[in-house]
Amino acid sequence: WEEMAEEELGNFDFLMGADVEFRNEHVREELKKWGEWYIETTGVNAFRLDAVKHISHQFINEWIDHLRNHFKKDFFTVGEYWRHDVQHLLKYIDATGGRIQLFDVPLHFNFYTASRQGADYDIRSIFDNTLVREKPELAITFVDNHDTQPLQSLQSPVEYWFKPLAYALILLREQGIPCVFYPSLYEAKYVDHVEGEEVYVELNGIRCVEDMLKVRKRLACGQQHDYFDHGNTIGWTREGDDSIPNSGFAVIMTNSLGGEKEMEVGTRHSGHSFINICGNREEKVLIDEHGKGKFYVDDRNVAVWVDAEAKL
Repeated sequence: WEEMAEEELGNFDFLMGADVEFRNEHVREELKKWGEWYIETTGVNAFRLDAVKHISHQFINEWIDHLRNHFKKDFFTVGEYWRHDVQHLLKYIDATGGRIQLFDVPLHFNFYTASRQGADYDIRSIFDNTLVREKPELAITFVDNHDTQPLQSLQSPVEYWFKPLAYALILLREQGIPCVFYPSLYEAKYVDHVEGEEVYVELNGIRCVEDMLKVRKRLACGQQHDYFDHGNTIGWTREGDDSIPNSGFAVIMTNSLGGEKEMEVGTRHSGHSFINICGNREEKVLIDEHGKGKFYVDDRNVAVWVDAEAKL
């Protein structure tokens, strides 16, 4: 067996009884040629590497370096390393010299746990033991994916009520590189089988995600202020930038009863009114001369407040 970064089950060199002999120079060279051919044929400029804990990290380094040097391009590369404990991800990042980003699996499980525990979960701890806290520039944040959805191999679906909160946490913060699951925007329906019985699964679209994407693209800039000061209700703001008119926003969320929080969005917004784009609060929030406003949220919900004059 090759030396692996992963020690789960002793050695995870094999996946489903299969193995590629990366110690063989001819195998390594052939895979490099395959990588060149694939790029030349398809024109791709990035890679998603599946199940990297089953692959020699030495070869991953060699393969990425070869393709980047050959094409003189810094190919964006993300790996799927499925472990709950962020220390395992940090060990792999060290072994690969920070060459690739990793999906923030520990953050997904924080979302999963928070959605199941409801008001009993201290939402201030949502980023504990996560890659986005330890290495934000290398963290690909996500809520759910094809493996975590119902009846799949790594089933751990985030409960529907919490998904808008989770998407705000990955889309509207400065840290991390977010990845949106297709059904969260476009829905999905399928039939699977459990013990010989057909089971119908419906993944509904998530309210407000499309608008959150617009906010991220057009308004997410400037200094970030965090208000992680209550076990059930947290918030943060981005002040925006003078070069982008009416940029900036405020986010408040709760896993319990609705509430309010005074937060600072910056004096550039003084005298402006903010509105909630998620559609669950109709009032306007007036920003005072100190750049602060009192923002509101309904029970078990998230509210995203933007300047009423902002263009999405």
